[in-house]
Amino acid sequence: MEDNNRNLILATVLSFLVILVWYTVFAPEPVSDQPSGQPLTEQVVGDQPLATPGTGAATTAPADLAAEPDAVEPAGRVAIQSSALSGSISLAGGRIDDLLLTRYQETRDEGSPDVRLLTPSSATADDSIPVDSAQYKPYYAVYGWTPGPGVDASLVPNPATVWTLESGETLSPGQPVTLAWDNGAGQIFRRTFALDDNYLFTVGQSLQNNGDAAFSAAPYGIIARHGRPDTQNNFILHEGVVGMVDGTLVEMKYDDVAELDPIDREGRAEVYNVTGNGWIGFTDKYWMSSLAPAPGQAFTAVVKYADGADIYQTEARFPMQTVEPGTQLSADSYLFAGAKVWEVIRGYEETPGIQRFVDSIDWGWFYFLTKPIFQLLHWLHGIIGNMGWAIIALTFVLKTLVFPLARKSYISMAKMKELQPQMEEIKNRTGDDRMKFQKEVMELYKREKVNPAAGCLPILLQIPIFFSLYKVIFVTIELRHAPWFGWIQDLSAPDPSSLLNLYGLLPYGVPAQGTLLHSVTLPALAIALGISMWMQQRLNPAPTDAAQKMIFAWMPWIFMFMLGGFASGLVLYWITNNVITILQQYTIMSMHGHRPDLFGNIKSSMPTRKRPGNKPGAGK
Repeated sequence: MEDNNRNLILATVLSFLVILVWYTVFAPEPVSDQPSGQPLTEQVVGDQPLATPGTGAATTAPADLAAEPDAVEPAGRVAIQSSALSGSISLAGGRIDDLLLTRYQETRDEGSPDVRLLTPSSATADDSIPVDSAQYKPYYAVYGWTPGPGVDASLVPNPATVWTLESGETLSPGQPVTLAWDNGAGQIFRRTFALDDNYLFTVGQSLQNNGDAAFSAAPYGIIARHGRPDTQNNFILHEGVVGMVDGTLVEMKYDDVAELDPIDREGRAEVYNVTGNGWIGFTDKYWMSSLAPAPGQAFTAVVKYADGADIYQTEARFPMQTVEPGTQLSADSYLFAGAKVWEVIRGYEETPGIQRFVDSIDWGWFYFLTKPIFQLLHWLHGIIGNMGWAIIALTFVLKTLVFPLARKSYISMAKMKELQPQMEEIKNRTGDDRMKFQKEVMELYKREKVNPAAGCLPILLQIPIFFSLYKVIFVTIELRHAPWFGWIQDLSAPDPSSLLNLYGLLPYGVPAQGTLLHSVTLPALAIALGISMWMQQRLNPAPTDAAQKMIFAWMPWIFMFMLGGFASGLVLYWITNNVITILQQYTIMSMHGHRPDLFGNIKSSMPTRKRPGNKPGAGK
């Protein structure tokens, strides 16, 4: 028996050591709140803008990649201004390449700059955009036309074409702008941008044929990212390509994009033929850019990687069409560029009808739990107005839903205590015959209608709920920088308090949030978690086995150290869950005549000192 206990203790200690080492070596480093992929951590490989689709029908592969020049003809910019966005459109290429999210700042610090989503390349950047090229990588959306059979490529606009502002001054809600370009051969191309109150651009491309012959061309849209974005590399978070192809969700990591198989005339690419509804783009943790053709519009979605230029891009190509002399061809599509606010992108599913757009949020494998849990949390936040109190209210709701199982569990635990004398009798009668003991105990359970596994059901149910809430707090922007009260001003980040500075009483800094060192300096919420787990254990007598007693005694405090680096919103949920569990168990077991001896269990769990006394033979 002593050998088994020694092995159990050793296995437990080694398990916790493995967890701590894993956390130290493999845990992701704290990252800034600006769009992932924006801060430059390594030299960008090349600064050549993206390649454009080549000649041929839109249903066929474009020509080989051909980068545009390092610099384009000097051109002006058209300002973008709304309550949600600020930035500009470059007349060089008519591209949206300068975009700030004015409702979100990089940090909670006063004066923190707005989050930058889109950034121009060196080819289109100018002094009007205060962008540090050593900090940001080019990331932009550009539109164009693929020349049809017999049409020279110089007769269609490309990413280097300088457009003219034909109408409008500043792009803002209700005030569209139109760019125009005349190819000098009888064809006039126009591009109209409109913007709503949030993050949706409507992009209208038209081709007016004033020539004497038919003119064939196909419009397209491209989102390009130069260089590998600086992702968080977290297995529960998807960052990279995201899209919807006729009802099928497409997700692709940047590593997978760079390793795509080469396709003739495409390079490394993946091509999807969308017959009805779809969209394609890039997602970060909180932000996204996505091309969305009008609902019902067939198009070709392409995910591509340019090896030489180190450019990741997604494309939406429309079918080739022929414009007869004296007629005009128009093609409308949408560009989403902004924050993945659940209520906003859900609204875009209704108007203009972007299919399953809300799935751009990474709900994960437990989407059937994460979605309703978030919706409930969002609803509670709308009523209460504080996300911290909403998490506490959510915990009460979830505990109410699983209460029938919890009630059965606690009743079963009470009945198990009633059976303790009979089990002791069976143990004395069977002696060392373990098989006979187990058989008679199971017969006793069956006769008394007691399920010994009932106590595990609430715990098993809590595991997917806990993971789903962790996912919700980690990936949804509604939790980003969401305050509770006092020192908890960001429920998506770990508790910033620390024992090292006596929780703010001393004028000293503390280790960075999310690091192992910060976790072991006992944030205030972590201490509250440890105490609540310890109190929950004290509702039941300590195990008689010495090894099990030691493991149970240390478990709350080990969890206290391990979970100190978790998001404070998640720790708050766990503390609330423990408190409710204590109240439920105490009440239900008391109602069935087995009131937990809380203070007696606490006293018996304390280490006792042997009082000095007379030893055998003393005094002789």
